[in-house]
Amino acid sequence: MLSLIIVIISILLDGLLSNILPYTPNALSLFTPMLTIVSLILIYPLNIKKEQNYYITAAITGLVYDLLYTNLLFYNAIIFLGLAVAIKYMHKYLETNCLNIAIYTILTITLYEVLTAIILVTFNLIPITIGTLFYKIIHSLLLNIIYVEIVFLIIKLLPKKYKKVNIN
Repeated sequence: MLSLIIVIISILLDGLLSNILPYTPNALSLFTPMLTIVSLILIYPLNIKKEQNYYITAAITGLVYDLLYTNLLFYNAIIFLGLAVAIKYMHKYLETNCLNIAIYTILTITLYEVLTAIILVTFNLIPITIGTLFYKIIHSLLLNIIYVEIVFLIIKLLPKKYKKVNIN
């Protein structure tokens, strides 16, 4: 239940912030929201014992993200599922704490942007350069790291009965 709440809040905040902050290729704000993607990092520790539910949640979240924001049916559903697998392996090798959550965020956003750039270049949809890719990654890190840290600390402070899994 907590996972679902985190995902819904992230989707709503993504929509709200993307309407407020500029998001054109040459005028990105330092606060480019990718909160829905970051929510996948936050909900994994809550679903360690139910990985199948985590993957289903990731795929459905990607599908909803597609329908609300990108209009590319199943594109983000597949990307989010791939990110969920990557997040699982990151959690396997690193302990879940405040510093590592920031590292997970950096790696996940970078992976998402690189996969998106590869697909855009492969299908010749939008010309993307390495400079543009780095620009997008760097401008999306600040807000997302702040968000993930705040939500992670809130989750840590919740009683065990709401988390069902102990987060270090």
